[in-house]
Amino acid sequence: MAESHLQSSLISASQFFEIWLHFDADGSGYLEGKELQNLIQELQQARKKAGLELSPEMKSFVDQYAHRDDGKIGIVELAHVLPTEENFLLLFRCQQLKSCEEFMKTWRKYDTDHSGFIETEELKNFLKDLLEKANKTVDDTKLAEYTDLMLKLFDTNNDGKLELTEMARLLPVQENFLLKFQGVKMCGKEFNKAFELYDQDLDSNNIPTYKKSIMALSDGGKLYRTDLALILCAEDN
Repeated sequence: MAESHLQSSLISASQFFEIWLHFDADGSGYLEGKELQNLIQELQQARKKAGLELSPEMKSFVDQYAHRDDGKIGIVELAHVLPTEENFLLLFRCQQLKSCEEFMKTWRKYDTDHSGFIETEELKNFLKDLLEKANKTVDDTKLAEYTDLMLKLFDTNNDGKLELTEMARLLPVQENFLLKFQGVKMCGKEFNKAFELYDQDLDSNNIPTYKKSIMALSDGGKLYRTDLALILCAEDN
């Protein structure tokens, strides 16, 4: 199935989802190592079998990652490589999702109650707003399809809503500093000492950027404990 999709001149949102599931074997939300190499190999084979040249985007992608052991891409990067339907692709190209700071501001707009989640209806409105900002409109059926696919792509714990760290996968990998905290579970004293714990891991050259991005979650300059817990995946947030 993935082969036929990779041979398409235009990949639908549902086909993109099937391609992603095929290659993201461990369900991590990222393609790296063997997964990434499998994608490159199968992409080249599928296009060759169909008598098609690699598009400029595909060629650039292959050149960048074919001979690297440390390559890692997310859904955003793949959406830019494959010929995905325009409106769905726009969700990954939106200006609000090009930096962690803008992403945090967008999150705050929809998580106004500091619950730490964006639920289905809120996600639908979020996607609708992104498309309207790009001067695109879709009917309710297509919007519902996009919402459902976004949940399937990003809702890693299958609870029907998205946490900050799940939704942050809409960011390009190199823009997503939240990956520094991936898989972290803290509570009590560990949580209170979070910044001490991560001071050695974070790139000191980027500390001002990290701080600015985190403070984009604040409410009038005030950062709630629950906001910080969203980033650090605290068990008691």
